[in-house]
Amino acid sequence: MAYTLKLAAKFSDPDLTAKGEARAVVSYDGTKTLWFNTGTLCNIECVNCYIESSPSNDRLVYLSLADVIPFLDELEAAGETTIEIGFTGGEPFMAPEILAILDEVLARGHSVLMLTNAMQPMMRPRIKGGLIQLRERYGTRLTMRVSLDHYTAAFHDTERGAGSFESTLAGLRWLAENDFKMALAGRTMWGEDEASERQGYGRLIESTGLPIDPSDAADLVLFPEMQPDADSPEITSDCWDILNVSPSAQMCASQRMVVKRKGAAKATVQACTLLPYDQRFNLGETLQEARKEVALNHSYCASFCVLGGGSCSA
Repeated sequence: MAYTLKLAAKFSDPDLTAKGEARAVVSYDGTKTLWFNTGTLCNIECVNCYIESSPSNDRLVYLSLADVIPFLDELEAAGETTIEIGFTGGEPFMAPEILAILDEVLARGHSVLMLTNAMQPMMRPRIKGGLIQLRERYGTRLTMRVSLDHYTAAFHDTERGAGSFESTLAGLRWLAENDFKMALAGRTMWGEDEASERQGYGRLIESTGLPIDPSDAADLVLFPEMQPDADSPEITSDCWDILNVSPSAQMCASQRMVVKRKGAAKATVQACTLLPYDQRFNLGETLQEARKEVALNHSYCASFCVLGGGSCSA
């Protein structure tokens, strides 16, 4: 009688891959970037948004200043006093207390990386006035990274909706006119090689007068695409040497993200920005609890991080 070996499903076991090999883990090396997800509500709904942000998705609710302060206090207690603090969403400028939160973070000496679509929420008079005050007070410690999926309206609007490109360009022009430190975030879903993409963005940057260097990977970040249903390989402990990739280069070695789920009494800490909903990557209610190793037990660990070389930080 013949027998067949039934393999486990991929990413089902935190310790072993479907083939029974030891799953790769990443140890925590200290905080390079602490992210705050200000909530999943957004003014637009993109076709392929990994976090499914929209005008109606409130699975992650707005963070308040009171939610943020305990984590900032923890950073100080750990001696992590001048690190990068990132804000993502949703659209962060929809969070009612975002200006107060930014002021608190910057006043403590940290730098801020603000991810935004630079559309209507940012362009409200109260927000623009508050941002100018923050820039005057803290200068280049506030970086505005604007999502511009492609350097043409045709492709960008296919993802984000008709008129989105021009609306974002208006926000970019306002940021440039008011001397903000800026960066762009594009995507690699269009079948172009990196050099062609950077050249395309370069032409747009030159014509628009933006203070951005398209050849600088921090000024223009091109993110690898994340497909939830993609058949990504599992990363084993042997892969570090095979791929010549270091565990310490992965986001979860030095980054964490604070989220607050709808109905929750307190904010909690996720292993990284890519996995806001997956409870397997919920590491606790404090940064101290979250300073633990992470098993690479998700397809994004392979496609975006290890093989894609992606990182959300600057």
